[in-house]
Amino acid sequence: MSQHKEVKLITTHQLLAMKRRGEKISMLTAYDFSMATILDGAGIDVLLVGDSASNVMAGHETTLPITLDQMIYHASSVVRAVKRALVVVDMPFGSYQGNSSEALRSAIRIMKESGGHAIKLEGGAEIRESISRILTAGIPVMGHLGLTPQSIYKFGTYTVRAKEEAEAQKLLEDAQLLQELGCFALVLEKIPSTLAKQVAEQLTIPVIGIGAGPDVDGQVLVVHDMLGITKEFKPRFLRRYADLGDLMHDAVARYINDVKTRDFPSAEEAY
Repeated sequence: MSQHKEVKLITTHQLLAMKRRGEKISMLTAYDFSMATILDGAGIDVLLVGDSASNVMAGHETTLPITLDQMIYHASSVVRAVKRALVVVDMPFGSYQGNSSEALRSAIRIMKESGGHAIKLEGGAEIRESISRILTAGIPVMGHLGLTPQSIYKFGTYTVRAKEEAEAQKLLEDAQLLQELGCFALVLEKIPSTLAKQVAEQLTIPVIGIGAGPDVDGQVLVVHDMLGITKEFKPRFLRRYADLGDLMHDAVARYINDVKTRDFPSAEEAY
């Protein structure tokens, strides 16, 4: 049975209050109405409409191909399902890097057309203008540091980030900058747990980890990974809570067999 405080609607202010009282924040990805209905009903705090939809929904190798229009479509589907969770929408690659005016236009489109509650951007000092511009429009911003999948071709690998002192120091500085700019929360992806703990203790805003150890303020996973719908992705940080891929495969196989053998539909299932 899900354990969560009864709250009509999670807000950015409530996430901050959760950090202050030491209550961990639960966060999962969602891309469609049906899945979001289940996750929201279970009591999830935050739903991330991630650009990981590019991988798990569209079959791309990276997150780069997904477009702003596609992200708005997925976010709209999720928002229509939600009664409790805060919905955060990833800004896709190319919609905010290098041009703060374009970043603002993209963020406004997401908020107006999807009904999402906040947006998320990858990066630190290099995108400070875009973050500042978006925040001036009153749009809540979640930051994302560490492994940033939209920069995969720059780094060339999905390995753990910020293991070296120089990169770790930059991450600490970027985390502080994002808070000072006005971000309401920060995601840390695939960094040493000791560094993640340091960031979480240094910041007053919530820090959500994915592969960042237990000493942050909350956790996020890709829902298809934690439910066992995807099989190939097996990082150390992933805990599978179900094997729905196998269950779905078996159910479909039984359906096919029942159709082929004329067992389905039965007389009771006919009009």
